[in-house]
Amino acid sequence: MGLVSIRRGGFASPSIAPDRTQTFRALVLMTLVTALIGSLAFRLSRLQLVEGAVQRQAAERNRLRGLPLVPDRGALFDRKGQVLARSRLIRSVYLSPQRHSPAEWQRILKPMESIFDRPVAAIAEQIATQRQQGRGDMPIRVARDLTPEGFVRLAELDPGAGILAVRVEAERDYPHGSTAAHVIGYLGEANPEDIKNNPDLPMGATVGKAGIERLAESTLRGTWGYDWIEADAKGRLLRPAGQRPPKPGQPLRLTLDLAVQQAAERGLQGRRGAVVAMDPRTGAILAMASSPTFDSNWFTQRITKNQWAQLQDPSRPLLNRALQGYPPASTFKIVTSVAAIESGAYSPNAMVGTAGALSLGGTVFREHGGGGYGTIGFARALEVSSNTFYYQVGMKTGPEAIAQWGQALGIGQPLKLGLLGSRGMLPTPATKQTLYRQPWYLGDTVSMSIGQGLVLTTPLELATVVSAIANGGKRVVPHLLANQTSQSDFQPQSIGLKPETLNVVRQGLNAVVRQGTAKVLNDPSLPPSAGKTGTAEVPSGPNNAMYVGYAPVDQPQIALAVAVENAGYGGAVAAPIAKEVFKAYFGPTPPASNPPANP
Repeated sequence: MGLVSIRRGGFASPSIAPDRTQTFRALVLMTLVTALIGSLAFRLSRLQLVEGAVQRQAAERNRLRGLPLVPDRGALFDRKGQVLARSRLIRSVYLSPQRHSPAEWQRILKPMESIFDRPVAAIAEQIATQRQQGRGDMPIRVARDLTPEGFVRLAELDPGAGILAVRVEAERDYPHGSTAAHVIGYLGEANPEDIKNNPDLPMGATVGKAGIERLAESTLRGTWGYDWIEADAKGRLLRPAGQRPPKPGQPLRLTLDLAVQQAAERGLQGRRGAVVAMDPRTGAILAMASSPTFDSNWFTQRITKNQWAQLQDPSRPLLNRALQGYPPASTFKIVTSVAAIESGAYSPNAMVGTAGALSLGGTVFREHGGGGYGTIGFARALEVSSNTFYYQVGMKTGPEAIAQWGQALGIGQPLKLGLLGSRGMLPTPATKQTLYRQPWYLGDTVSMSIGQGLVLTTPLELATVVSAIANGGKRVVPHLLANQTSQSDFQPQSIGLKPETLNVVRQGLNAVVRQGTAKVLNDPSLPPSAGKTGTAEVPSGPNNAMYVGYAPVDQPQIALAVAVENAGYGGAVAAPIAKEVFKAYFGPTPPASNPPANP
């Protein structure tokens, strides 16, 4: 029995009651301590085993600072190996965002503002943004292509303090300035969306923004590298800690021919318009000139006020006119001829009477020369560009058939170029009703037959159309990368033209150059060529000058289209430009009678 105590007037109570209370309290305390230790152990285990790699990586980031190493961007070459775009060495200035607050950085950088490529306030804003995104350890480039004077100035303001880092790196250079700018494109600073899609890009990195530079960005860019530098807890740089070398981008060869491109641009003489030249056998684009133009080098640095004013000019120099719709005028008579014969409305040998004018539905449609040409066939009608011939042919053939064959020849087809632009339009009664809520009139068919009215074609499409006549009835797929020429998706496709159709159209185009409106091309220093002029009426201002053609006539190697806005007659303005392009392609002497299959 246990011990008991005797209370006066009461009963005996066990002496162990207080011990039980103390034991319970001890157990609760031990449980709490055990739970606390267990939670700490669990957290430590999680930090070490589960999150260890992440924490070590974060600690490593706090210890190391990465200075970006710009990769050499892949060069661009023309089809003969001439350099169109390359990299050159420059000095750039970087800073580490997390070293100071944005406000402190703004105070430090203000005396150096003239060195940077943007205002200090903009740099401070970028620093704040990058820190908010958790990228404070990624350096920001604040100056590109530091001049010798800027380098000296920086050394005076930051003498050995290491606040800013100067790196020698590569920058894009376009040795021919504005040549082929609409095709080559330009670079610009990566925006937040670019960096989100490519996390390895540092703030301030440049990426392709237009043209081939944009389309082939992943091929040309390469991989950024880093110089890792150890830093102390206050962010002061201590010593090198390794390097991840940059990987250069891959070069690309384009189908462009530098000499042909330059000739096309010289021919335009700064006037609004475009020239497209291509190999009619393959669709490889030899030249794509648009005027007015711009210098791609402007975008590698901060654009000046004068440059910005030029880019904002009402003539729209950034617009690629080679991919914009124009009324094709009489060059479209090629399409009408093909549609009339292939649809069965006319035979290749059909003859049609012409006149000085035709009265249709109360409206008089006149011949362009004032008088008729008698009863003529398709070849003669193309040579003299008879409007009244094609008014009648168009009415009998019908807009649907003309639109069908225009599309088969290459108008309105989806492009595989990837460049920004539009497609042509081939109207029909159905499309006019859908687009304009208006009925189709006989005058619409008459206008369509001579490439006026609602018809629109781009210079690229016109070059594709005349290529189909030159190569025997195949629609080519225009392309700009040399390696696409052999790919299955870019092979010419037969559109089923009858030999008789091709023969009569070719006869007409040959006669245009020999004795018609493009006699300027009948030059013994050039191989014989074929083509068609056009003079397009436009709502305001003088007529547009148009021309399409190919050479040599027996084994065509080059086909082209020229459009010059508000310049006058096609034979007087556009055909001479074609002549200069042919001269650049063929050189000082005509080619041999049996040229090689691939120039």
